[in-house]
Amino acid sequence: MVGSRQPLLRRVRTICLALPEVTERLSHGAPTFFVRDRRVFVNAWVDGHHDNAFPHLWCASILDVQQALVATRSAQYFRPPYVGHRGWLGVRLDGDVDWDEIEDICEDAYRVVAPRSLVAAMDAEP
Repeated sequence: MVGSRQPLLRRVRTICLALPEVTERLSHGAPTFFVRDRRVFVNAWVDGHHDNAFPHLWCASILDVQQALVATRSAQYFRPPYVGHRGWLGVRLDGDVDWDEIEDICEDAYRVVAPRSLVAAMDAEP
C-alpha cells in the first residue's frame, strides 16, 4: 500500500468499525468490512482497482440512490464493476474528501445489508 494512502484507510476503518458488530478482513485483496462477519457493506480500494487507479470505496447502496448520485455528482461517485448492477456505489477518495459525507455513505451501506435488529438497535441509541 502506498504510504500516503494509509491515513485514508485509517479513517475508513474508524468509520466502519464504529458500527455494531462489524469486522474487517481482506477480501479480493482489499480491506473489506462485514456485518456479523458475513455480509459485506464496504470494500476499501485505497490503491485503486482495475481501471480505477485512484483510491475509492465500493459501498452497498440501493440502485435508485446509486443512479441519482452518479448522474448528479459523477466527479465523486461512479458505478463500480461487478457489483454496480446491484446498486453498489463507487466513492472516490482522492481530492478533497468530505469525511462527514463518507461517514453517512458508510452508515447507509451498513443499513442496506445489516439485519433489521441491528439497525433498530442502532436507531434506538441516544
